[in-house]
Amino acid sequence: MGHSVHNVDISKLLAHTTPYRYQGPRSWSTSLQCTGASTPIVVYMLTNRDVNNICAQHLKRTKLFFYTLVMCVCVSKSFFSLFQVPGAQELVDFSPVYRCLHIYTVLGSREQFENYYRNQRRKQARLVLQPHSNMHETLEGYRRYFNQIVFVVEDHILHTTQGLVNRAYVEELWELALSKTIAALRTHSSYCTDPDLVLDLKNLIVLLADTLQGFGFPVSQLFDMMFEMREQYGEILLKKWNLAFRQVLDQDNFSPIPVATEEEYRQFTSQFPFQDPELDKLPFPKKLPFSEFVPQIYSQLKEFVYACLKYYEDLHLSSTEIDDVIRKSTNLLLTRTLSNCLQYAMKKKNVGLAELVQVIINTTQLEASCVYLEEFISNITNVPPDTANATKLYGTSTFKDARHAAEEEIYTNLNAKIDQFLQLADYDWTAAQGGGAPSDYLSDLIAFLCSTFSVFTHLPGKVAQTACMSACKHLSTSLLQLLLETDVRQVSMGALQQFNTDVKECERFARAGPVPGFQGDTLLLAFSDLRQVSLCLSLLYHSLSFLLASLLLHLSLYI
Repeated sequence: MGHSVHNVDISKLLAHTTPYRYQGPRSWSTSLQCTGASTPIVVYMLTNRDVNNICAQHLKRTKLFFYTLVMCVCVSKSFFSLFQVPGAQELVDFSPVYRCLHIYTVLGSREQFENYYRNQRRKQARLVLQPHSNMHETLEGYRRYFNQIVFVVEDHILHTTQGLVNRAYVEELWELALSKTIAALRTHSSYCTDPDLVLDLKNLIVLLADTLQGFGFPVSQLFDMMFEMREQYGEILLKKWNLAFRQVLDQDNFSPIPVATEEEYRQFTSQFPFQDPELDKLPFPKKLPFSEFVPQIYSQLKEFVYACLKYYEDLHLSSTEIDDVIRKSTNLLLTRTLSNCLQYAMKKKNVGLAELVQVIINTTQLEASCVYLEEFISNITNVPPDTANATKLYGTSTFKDARHAAEEEIYTNLNAKIDQFLQLADYDWTAAQGGGAPSDYLSDLIAFLCSTFSVFTHLPGKVAQTACMSACKHLSTSLLQLLLETDVRQVSMGALQQFNTDVKECERFARAGPVPGFQGDTLLLAFSDLRQVSLCLSLLYHSLSFLLASLLLHLSLYI
């Protein structure tokens, strides 16, 4: 007969119970062998209370085991092999689970323990999958959250016990964990404003996904979520580069870059693809046609491409897909961010005509560099630019739009300057005779226009010609308005002579060709209406004078 458990200290019994690893049903014994007792204690001699005590203490140990096992995602197999980190069986003592499973099996209550184990793990899953409110603030917060999902433990239990958990249960638990994890990541990642943190988080999720995929768990939803996160990452990058572009534009002096030596020249041309055979022939010192924001903006564009590429690494995308998304992101940077920054730079109060002229020159150079930017993207993605259905960069249209906006600003600013000079006009419409020389305000205005158009030498020909023609037309129209104002009730011959002198000065300016490229007297046409009105008034004045003289003569004959 075996001894009753009432004669044995249960704690000693549990402490001396021979530990083992479950190898299948055939290895189960029908008794608990105590290493400290000479006689085996047969299980069927135990009372119900004794059985409950044994099970309660084992369950207590198992609960402690459960809470040390907090469902976590362990590092990938490659991580294990790289840093020689031990596996799950070396990191975790599974003996409490094995012992409890053995006891319940011997007692015929295996199903009870299986249900208990699975329910406990489900509860733990729901608890640990609730993220901390500040998880999004640091990468360590995400790492701690991921480290609470150790499905490697479930995989180990699945393969070292028969029936305690099965594949269906593990997959069900994984689906629960996956849905909650993705929901938590979507919520918390939306608070991230640091592109480096988003990038580190992506790398952490890739590590998690690759690890669990290696253990046979489906992880396609994790990769789908990371592909969704690219839009958020892209928006954060656009905000970062918006600040970078504005800083570059704010610090630029909008003046051609002076280079004193060959070394300086090579330094700038290495940053920006610029070639000008005519400039190469000139001796040092010399000036590059563009200002410093051109090579700096080009460098920022390349840095943006690199930042985009970093995110798409390890997402199992093809080279064509990576090339496509990078080009689309770069197009957004060009058409939205850079375009707005250029508009902002041109609208600033301290931007004058010289700065606007430099903007046109700079955007012309950047437009020409777009072909090199296309090649740069193709080189890092290994996708030829002439690939069918390849996304094209919109840089050309972006810089054209910026240039057209700068041209409009030049026309507007020129007209505003002309109006400022015209406000100084003070014609005496009743003067007995003209001064014989152009009005002072007009002489100053002509000098200003000559100085301004001399800066237009580096502009594309049509831009300079259009600006000059626009200024002359505005001047002609404004002078005509002075003559036809409603408060001008009478005009003396002396006033007409002075006005005609000013018109001749305008025509002299037009004939001098302030901007090359006009054919013949094309620029004179801007003042044709003004000349006709002036002539008509002069003829009318002479006609009236002649009629008045004739009338006086006839009247004198009758007196």
